[in-house]
Amino acid sequence: MTYAKAYSAAQQYGVIGTESAVEEANPHRLIQMLLEGALVRVASAKEHMQRGNVAHEVARKGECISQAISIIEGLRASLDAEAGGEIAANLEVLYAYVLQRLLEANLKNDTARLDEVTRLLGEVKSAWASIAPSPAR
Repeated sequence: MTYAKAYSAAQQYGVIGTESAVEEANPHRLIQMLLEGALVRVASAKEHMQRGNVAHEVARKGECISQAISIIEGLRASLDAEAGGEIAANLEVLYAYVLQRLLEANLKNDTARLDEVTRLLGEVKSAWASIAPSPAR
C-alpha cells in the first residue's frame, strides 16, 4: 500500500469515526464537538500562520480559518433567542465578534487575534461543559 493510499484510508476512517460520534451525541455534546472543532481549526491556522508566508501555508491557514468561521456561523445560527433569552443574545454578540476577529486575523496574519479567539471560545467551551446534563440512570 502506498503512503497516499494509507493516508486516504486513515482520513476516511477518521471521517467515519466522527460521523459515528455525531450520530450518537446528544445536543449538548454536539455543541461541545463544534466548539472543539473550531478551537482545533484556529490552532491549526495559527500553526500555518507561524510557518511563514509560503503559498501552501497561506492557503492552509485560510482553509482552517474558513472552517472555523463555518463552525461559528453554525453555532450562531443554532441560537434560540426566545428560549435562550439574555444568554443567547450575549452569545450572538460574542460569536459576531469572534467572526470579525477571525477575518481580521486572516487578513493581517495576526496570531494575537487568533489567541484572543481561542481564549473566548475556550471560555464558552468551559462554561458549556459546566452545565452538562447528568447521565440518565
